[in-house]
Amino acid sequence: MSTKHIVKFYPVGNGDTSQIILDNGRRILMDYHHQKSKEDETSPEIDLKKKLKHELDTADRDNFDVVAFTHADKDHISGSTDFFELQHAKKYQGGDRVKIDELWVPAAMLLEEADNDHQSDEFVILRQEARHRLLEGKDILVFSKPKALKEWLEPILEERGESIDSRDHLFVDAGTVVNSFTLSKDGVEFFCHSPFIKHCDDGDIVRNSASLIFNIRFDADGEKYDYLAIGDTEWEDLEEIVTITKRHKNEDRLAWNLFNVPHHCSYLALSDEKGEKETIPKPLIQELLLKGAKDSYEVSSSRPIDDSKEGQEQTQPPHIQAKKAYEKYLEEVKGRRFLVTMEEPNVDKPKPLEFEISKGGVIWKRNTKAGAAAIVTTTPPRAGKCKASIMN
Repeated sequence: MSTKHIVKFYPVGNGDTSQIILDNGRRILMDYHHQKSKEDETSPEIDLKKKLKHELDTADRDNFDVVAFTHADKDHISGSTDFFELQHAKKYQGGDRVKIDELWVPAAMLLEEADNDHQSDEFVILRQEARHRLLEGKDILVFSKPKALKEWLEPILEERGESIDSRDHLFVDAGTVVNSFTLSKDGVEFFCHSPFIKHCDDGDIVRNSASLIFNIRFDADGEKYDYLAIGDTEWEDLEEIVTITKRHKNEDRLAWNLFNVPHHCSYLALSDEKGEKETIPKPLIQELLLKGAKDSYEVSSSRPIDDSKEGQEQTQPPHIQAKKAYEKYLEEVKGRRFLVTMEEPNVDKPKPLEFEISKGGVIWKRNTKAGAAAIVTTTPPRAGKCKASIMN
Protein backbone atom coordinates (compact mmCIF):
# COMPACT_ATOMS: atom_id res chain seq x y z
CA MET A 1 0.00 0.00 0.00
CA SER A 2 1.11 3.54 -0.67
CA THR A 3 2.34 5.79 2.13
CA LYS A 4 -0.06 8.35 3.56
CA HIS A 5 0.69 10.89 6.31
CA ILE A 6 -1.89 13.28 7.76
CA VAL A 7 -1.56 16.82 9.12
CA LYS A 8 -4.56 18.32 10.94
CA PHE A 9 -5.17 21.89 12.10
CA TYR A 10 -7.94 22.31 14.68
CA PRO A 11 -10.34 25.29 14.82
CA VAL A 12 -9.59 26.60 18.31
CA GLY A 13 -9.96 30.34 17.65
CA ASN A 14 -6.85 32.46 18.10
CA GLY A 15 -4.87 29.52 19.41
CA ASP A 16 -2.81 26.62 18.13
CA THR A 17 -3.33 22.89 18.02
CA SER A 18 -2.23 20.62 15.20
CA GLN A 19 -1.57 16.92 14.88
CA ILE A 20 0.61 14.82 12.62
CA ILE A 21 -0.47 11.22 12.10
CA LEU A 22 2.21 9.23 10.36
CA ASP A 23 1.64 6.35 7.99
CA ASN A 24 3.11 3.99 10.61
CA GLY A 25 0.56 5.19 13.18
CA ARG A 26 2.81 7.41 15.31
CA ARG A 27 1.15 10.64 16.43
CA ILE A 28 2.66 14.04 17.19
CA LEU A 29 0.49 16.71 18.80
CA MET A 30 1.75 20.28 18.59
CA ASP A 31 0.28 22.60 21.24
CA TYR A 32 -3.06 22.25 23.01
CA HIS A 33 -5.66 25.01 23.35
CA HIS A 34 -8.91 23.92 24.99
CA GLN A 35 -11.30 26.19 26.81
CA LYS A 36 -14.22 24.90 28.88
CA SER A 37 -16.41 27.65 27.46
CA LYS A 38 -16.01 26.02 24.04
CA GLU A 39 -17.57 22.74 25.18
CA ASP A 40 -20.95 24.27 24.40
CA GLU A 41 -22.13 22.87 21.05
CA THR A 42 -23.25 26.35 19.97
CA SER A 43 -19.67 27.62 20.09
CA PRO A 44 -17.90 27.78 16.73
CA GLU A 45 -14.60 26.72 18.34
CA ILE A 46 -14.12 22.98 18.54
CA ASP A 47 -14.44 21.02 21.77
CA LEU A 48 -10.80 19.99 21.47
CA LYS A 49 -10.77 17.63 24.45
CA LYS A 50 -13.76 15.69 23.14
CA LYS A 51 -12.42 15.64 19.58
CA LEU A 52 -8.95 14.37 20.45
CA LYS A 53 -10.31 11.76 22.86
CA HIS A 54 -12.62 10.48 20.13
CA GLU A 55 -9.77 10.27 17.65
CA LEU A 56 -7.57 8.39 20.10
CA ASP A 57 -10.37 6.04 21.11
CA THR A 58 -11.06 5.29 17.44
CA ALA A 59 -7.38 4.42 17.00
CA ASP A 60 -7.48 2.31 20.21
CA ARG A 61 -4.91 4.56 21.88
CA ASP A 62 -4.58 6.46 25.15
CA ASN A 63 -1.37 8.28 24.28
CA PHE A 64 0.53 10.50 21.88
CA ASP A 65 4.03 9.50 20.83
CA VAL A 66 5.05 13.16 21.14
CA VAL A 67 3.40 16.26 22.56
CA ALA A 68 5.33 19.41 21.64
CA PHE A 69 4.55 22.67 23.38
CA THR A 70 6.08 25.38 21.23
CA HIS A 71 5.99 27.86 24.12
CA ALA A 72 4.04 28.56 27.30
CA ASP A 73 1.51 31.19 26.22
CA LYS A 74 -2.07 30.33 27.21
CA ASP A 75 -3.22 29.91 23.62
CA HIS A 76 -0.72 27.05 23.27
CA ILE A 77 -1.18 25.23 26.60
CA SER A 78 -4.69 26.07 27.82
CA GLY A 79 -6.42 23.06 29.40
CA SER A 80 -3.38 20.82 29.00
CA THR A 81 -2.94 20.06 32.71
CA ASP A 82 -6.49 18.70 32.85
CA PHE A 83 -6.14 16.64 29.68
CA PHE A 84 -2.71 15.02 29.90
CA GLU A 85 -1.26 12.60 32.42
CA LEU A 86 1.74 14.21 34.12
CA GLN A 87 4.45 12.15 35.73
CA HIS A 88 5.54 14.52 38.49
CA ALA A 89 2.44 14.30 40.73
CA LYS A 90 -0.25 11.65 41.34
CA LYS A 91 -3.07 14.19 41.21
CA TYR A 92 -2.41 14.54 37.47
CA GLN A 93 -2.53 10.80 36.84
CA GLY A 94 -5.16 8.14 36.22
CA GLY A 95 -8.69 8.39 34.96
CA ASP A 96 -9.03 9.15 31.28
CA ARG A 97 -5.95 11.39 31.10
CA VAL A 98 -3.94 11.05 27.89
CA LYS A 99 -0.34 9.90 28.20
CA ILE A 100 2.64 11.68 26.67
CA ASP A 101 5.35 9.23 25.60
CA GLU A 102 7.83 12.03 24.86
CA LEU A 103 7.44 15.67 25.79
CA TRP A 104 9.11 18.33 23.61
CA VAL A 105 9.65 21.79 25.10
CA PRO A 106 11.87 24.80 24.50
CA ALA A 107 14.46 25.43 27.21
CA ALA A 108 12.56 28.56 28.21
CA MET A 109 9.74 26.44 29.65
CA LEU A 110 12.13 25.04 32.28
CA LEU A 111 13.48 28.45 33.22
CA GLU A 112 10.44 30.69 33.54
CA GLU A 113 9.81 32.02 37.02
CA ALA A 114 6.52 32.79 38.75
CA ASP A 115 5.60 34.70 41.89
CA ASN A 116 3.48 33.18 44.67
CA ASP A 117 0.24 34.33 43.09
CA HIS A 118 0.87 32.29 39.93
CA GLN A 119 2.16 28.96 41.26
CA SER A 120 -1.02 27.20 40.11
CA ASP A 121 -0.84 28.58 36.57
CA GLU A 122 -0.55 25.96 33.86
CA PHE A 123 2.85 27.12 32.67
CA VAL A 124 4.23 26.49 36.18
CA ILE A 125 2.73 23.00 36.31
CA LEU A 126 4.21 22.21 32.88
CA ARG A 127 7.55 23.62 34.02
CA GLN A 128 7.45 21.20 36.96
CA GLU A 129 6.64 18.33 34.60
CA ALA A 130 9.46 19.21 32.22
CA ARG A 131 11.96 19.54 35.06
CA HIS A 132 10.84 16.23 36.55
CA ARG A 133 11.25 14.35 33.27
CA LEU A 134 14.64 15.92 32.62
CA LEU A 135 15.90 14.97 36.07
CA GLU A 136 14.51 11.46 35.64
CA GLY A 137 16.46 11.30 32.38
CA LYS A 138 13.69 10.05 30.11
CA ASP A 139 10.52 10.84 28.14
CA ILE A 140 11.54 14.38 27.19
CA LEU A 141 13.53 16.43 24.71
CA VAL A 142 14.58 19.98 25.55
CA PHE A 143 15.39 22.30 22.68
CA SER A 144 18.51 24.40 23.35
CA LYS A 145 20.81 24.23 26.37
CA PRO A 146 21.47 27.79 27.52
CA LYS A 147 23.86 28.67 30.32
CA ALA A 148 21.02 29.45 32.71
CA LEU A 149 19.63 25.94 32.32
CA LYS A 150 23.03 24.32 32.83
CA GLU A 151 23.50 26.39 35.99
CA TRP A 152 20.23 24.97 37.32
CA LEU A 153 20.75 21.37 36.17
CA GLU A 154 24.41 20.61 36.81
CA PRO A 155 24.50 21.21 40.60
CA ILE A 156 21.50 18.90 41.02
CA LEU A 157 23.20 16.16 39.01
CA GLU A 158 26.44 16.57 40.96
CA GLU A 159 24.51 16.35 44.24
CA ARG A 160 23.00 13.09 43.00
CA GLY A 161 26.44 11.76 42.12
CA GLU A 162 25.72 11.83 38.39
CA SER A 163 27.86 13.19 35.60
CA ILE A 164 26.99 16.73 34.53
CA ASP A 165 26.73 15.52 30.92
CA SER A 166 24.44 12.57 31.73
CA ARG A 167 21.42 14.41 30.28
CA ASP A 168 23.09 15.70 27.14
CA HIS A 169 21.22 13.18 24.97
CA LEU A 170 17.96 14.89 25.94
CA PHE A 171 18.95 18.25 24.45
CA VAL A 172 18.48 19.31 20.82
CA ASP A 173 20.33 22.24 19.24
CA ALA A 174 19.02 24.54 16.56
CA GLY A 175 20.29 23.51 13.14
CA THR A 176 20.06 19.79 13.85
CA VAL A 177 17.61 16.96 13.13
CA VAL A 178 15.69 15.43 16.04
CA ASN A 179 16.69 11.79 16.45
CA SER A 180 13.22 10.59 17.55
CA PHE A 181 12.12 10.16 13.93
CA THR A 182 13.83 9.27 10.67
CA LEU A 183 12.79 9.50 7.03
CA SER A 184 13.72 5.87 6.46
CA LYS A 185 11.78 4.44 9.40
CA ASP A 186 8.95 6.91 9.98
CA GLY A 187 8.72 8.83 6.72
CA VAL A 188 9.35 12.11 8.56
CA GLU A 189 12.13 14.13 10.14
CA PHE A 190 12.10 17.27 12.26
CA PHE A 191 14.79 19.87 11.59
CA CYS A 192 14.99 22.36 14.47
CA HIS A 193 15.21 26.02 13.41
CA SER A 194 14.69 27.51 16.87
CA PRO A 195 15.22 28.30 19.73
CA PHE A 196 18.79 29.57 19.88
CA ILE A 197 20.79 29.56 23.11
CA LYS A 198 20.78 33.37 23.23
CA HIS A 199 16.98 33.40 23.49
CA CYS A 200 17.33 32.33 27.13
CA ASP A 201 20.69 33.88 28.01
CA ASP A 202 19.97 37.53 27.25
CA GLY A 203 17.99 38.29 30.39
CA ASP A 204 14.20 38.22 30.35
CA ILE A 205 12.72 35.38 28.34
CA VAL A 206 10.52 36.40 25.43
CA ARG A 207 8.37 33.33 24.82
CA ASN A 208 7.71 33.99 21.15
CA SER A 209 11.42 34.35 20.40
CA ALA A 210 12.35 31.26 22.42
CA SER A 211 9.69 29.00 20.90
CA LEU A 212 9.99 25.82 18.82
CA ILE A 213 10.17 26.18 15.04
CA PHE A 214 10.57 23.19 12.74
CA ASN A 215 11.04 22.23 9.16
CA ILE A 216 9.09 18.98 9.06
CA ARG A 217 10.04 16.91 6.04
CA PHE A 218 7.85 14.04 4.90
CA ASP A 219 8.86 11.15 2.67
CA ALA A 220 6.00 9.50 0.78
CA ASP A 221 7.32 6.65 -1.34
CA GLY A 222 10.35 8.66 -2.41
CA GLU A 223 8.65 12.05 -2.83
CA LYS A 224 9.61 14.76 -0.32
CA TYR A 225 7.33 17.48 1.01
CA ASP A 226 8.09 20.18 3.59
CA TYR A 227 5.94 21.69 6.33
CA LEU A 228 7.14 24.85 8.11
CA ALA A 229 5.69 24.91 11.63
CA ILE A 230 6.42 28.39 12.92
CA GLY A 231 4.12 29.22 15.84
CA ASP A 232 4.10 32.79 17.17
CA THR A 233 7.48 34.00 15.98
CA GLU A 234 7.86 37.63 14.89
CA TRP A 235 9.76 38.98 11.91
CA GLU A 236 13.09 39.76 13.63
CA ASP A 237 13.53 36.15 14.72
CA LEU A 238 12.37 34.80 11.37
CA GLU A 239 14.92 36.98 9.58
CA GLU A 240 17.63 35.59 11.85
CA ILE A 241 16.51 32.05 11.07
CA VAL A 242 16.69 32.73 7.34
CA THR A 243 20.17 34.28 7.69
CA ILE A 244 21.60 31.48 9.85
CA THR A 245 20.02 28.71 7.80
CA LYS A 246 21.54 30.10 4.60
CA ARG A 247 24.91 30.63 6.28
CA HIS A 248 25.03 26.96 7.25
CA LYS A 249 24.00 25.91 3.74
CA ASN A 250 20.70 24.45 4.93
CA GLU A 251 18.62 26.61 2.63
CA ASP A 252 16.49 23.64 1.58
CA ARG A 253 15.10 23.65 5.14
CA LEU A 254 13.34 26.93 4.37
CA ALA A 255 11.28 25.33 1.59
CA TRP A 256 7.62 24.61 2.17
CA ASN A 257 4.59 22.94 0.68
CA LEU A 258 2.60 23.66 3.84
CA PHE A 259 3.15 26.87 5.80
CA ASN A 260 1.83 27.50 9.31
CA VAL A 261 1.15 31.25 9.20
CA PRO A 262 2.75 32.70 12.37
CA HIS A 263 0.97 34.27 15.32
CA HIS A 264 -2.61 33.92 14.09
CA CYS A 265 -1.88 36.03 11.00
CA SER A 266 -0.36 38.95 12.88
CA TYR A 267 1.43 41.55 10.77
CA LEU A 268 4.28 41.38 13.30
CA ALA A 269 5.47 38.14 11.71
CA LEU A 270 6.06 40.12 8.51
CA SER A 271 7.11 43.60 9.56
CA ASP A 272 6.93 46.23 12.29
CA GLU A 273 4.48 48.20 10.14
CA LYS A 274 0.98 46.87 9.52
CA GLY A 275 0.36 48.97 6.43
CA GLU A 276 -2.91 50.63 5.54
CA LYS A 277 -4.17 48.08 3.02
CA GLU A 278 -1.41 45.45 2.94
CA THR A 279 1.64 44.64 5.05
CA ILE A 280 4.96 44.88 3.20
CA PRO A 281 7.18 42.03 4.48
CA LYS A 282 10.79 42.68 5.41
CA PRO A 283 13.24 41.52 2.69
CA LEU A 284 14.28 38.25 4.33
CA ILE A 285 10.66 37.44 5.13
CA GLN A 286 9.91 37.93 1.46
CA GLU A 287 12.65 35.39 0.72
CA LEU A 288 11.02 32.92 3.07
CA LEU A 289 7.59 33.38 1.51
CA LEU A 290 9.08 32.82 -1.94
CA LYS A 291 10.39 29.42 -0.82
CA GLY A 292 6.91 28.03 -1.25
CA ALA A 293 6.48 25.27 -3.81
CA LYS A 294 3.96 25.37 -6.62
CA ASP A 295 0.51 24.30 -5.36
CA SER A 296 1.48 24.95 -1.73
CA TYR A 297 -0.87 25.95 1.10
CA GLU A 298 -0.79 28.52 3.89
CA VAL A 299 -2.80 27.85 7.06
CA SER A 300 -3.70 30.53 9.60
CA SER A 301 -4.78 29.19 12.98
CA SER A 302 -7.02 32.10 13.81
CA ARG A 303 -10.45 33.59 14.02
CA PRO A 304 -12.14 34.58 10.74
CA ILE A 305 -10.29 37.43 9.04
CA ASP A 306 -12.47 40.50 8.58
CA ASP A 307 -11.96 42.49 5.37
CA SER A 308 -13.82 45.60 6.48
CA LYS A 309 -12.97 49.01 7.87
CA GLU A 310 -13.21 47.61 11.39
CA GLY A 311 -11.04 44.67 10.43
CA GLN A 312 -8.39 46.95 8.96
CA GLU A 313 -8.25 48.97 12.17
CA GLN A 314 -8.23 46.18 14.77
CA THR A 315 -5.15 45.90 16.96
CA GLN A 316 -5.15 42.19 17.77
CA PRO A 317 -4.62 39.51 15.14
CA PRO A 318 -5.70 38.27 12.72
CA HIS A 319 -4.85 41.24 10.47
CA ILE A 320 -6.35 41.52 7.02
CA GLN A 321 -3.27 43.44 5.88
CA ALA A 322 -1.09 40.43 6.72
CA LYS A 323 -3.45 38.03 4.97
CA LYS A 324 -3.25 40.07 1.79
CA ALA A 325 0.54 39.94 1.92
CA TYR A 326 0.55 36.16 2.38
CA GLU A 327 -1.90 35.72 -0.48
CA LYS A 328 0.20 37.95 -2.73
CA TYR A 329 3.34 35.83 -2.27
CA LEU A 330 1.37 32.60 -2.44
CA GLU A 331 0.10 33.68 -5.82
CA GLU A 332 3.65 34.54 -6.88
CA VAL A 333 4.86 30.99 -6.18
CA LYS A 334 1.69 29.62 -7.81
CA GLY A 335 0.42 28.27 -4.52
CA ARG A 336 -3.09 26.99 -4.01
CA ARG A 337 -4.94 28.45 -1.02
CA PHE A 338 -4.64 30.61 2.09
CA LEU A 339 -6.85 28.81 4.62
CA VAL A 340 -8.17 29.97 7.99
CA THR A 341 -9.00 27.32 10.58
CA MET A 342 -12.13 29.13 11.80
CA GLU A 343 -13.53 29.64 8.29
CA GLU A 344 -13.70 26.12 6.82
CA PRO A 345 -16.17 24.92 5.70
CA ASN A 346 -17.99 27.90 7.26
CA VAL A 347 -17.60 30.31 10.16
CA ASP A 348 -20.62 28.95 12.06
CA LYS A 349 -19.29 25.41 12.48
CA PRO A 350 -15.71 25.04 11.28
CA LYS A 351 -14.09 21.62 11.13
CA PRO A 352 -10.42 20.58 11.33
CA LEU A 353 -8.37 21.29 8.23
CA GLU A 354 -6.93 17.96 7.13
CA PHE A 355 -4.12 17.38 4.66
CA GLU A 356 -2.97 14.04 3.31
CA ILE A 357 0.64 13.72 2.19
CA SER A 358 1.31 10.85 -0.20
CA LYS A 359 3.34 10.09 -3.30
CA GLY A 360 0.56 11.74 -5.27
CA GLY A 361 1.05 15.03 -3.46
CA VAL A 362 -0.32 17.26 -0.72
CA ILE A 363 -4.06 16.75 -0.54
CA TRP A 364 -6.46 19.06 1.26
CA LYS A 365 -9.55 17.08 2.20
CA ARG A 366 -11.97 19.96 2.04
CA ASN A 367 -15.15 19.73 4.08
CA THR A 368 -18.24 21.10 2.34
CA LYS A 369 -21.30 22.60 3.98
CA ALA A 370 -23.31 19.55 2.94
CA GLY A 371 -20.79 17.26 4.62
CA ALA A 372 -19.32 15.74 1.46
CA ALA A 373 -15.55 15.81 1.03
CA ALA A 374 -13.90 17.52 -1.89
CA ILE A 375 -10.28 16.49 -2.48
CA VAL A 376 -7.80 19.14 -3.60
CA THR A 377 -4.61 17.45 -4.83
CA THR A 378 -1.07 18.63 -5.41
CA THR A 379 0.98 16.32 -7.60
CA PRO A 380 4.62 15.65 -6.71
CA PRO A 381 7.35 17.96 -7.99
CA ARG A 382 9.13 17.22 -11.24
CA ALA A 383 12.27 19.31 -11.73
CA GLY A 384 10.75 21.98 -9.51
CA LYS A 385 7.33 21.89 -11.17
CA CYS A 386 3.98 20.50 -10.05
CA LYS A 387 0.69 19.83 -11.75
CA ALA A 388 -2.53 20.05 -9.81
CA SER A 389 -5.95 18.55 -10.19
CA ILE A 390 -9.23 18.76 -8.33
CA MET A 391 -11.40 15.73 -7.75
CA ASN A 392 -14.94 16.22 -6.40
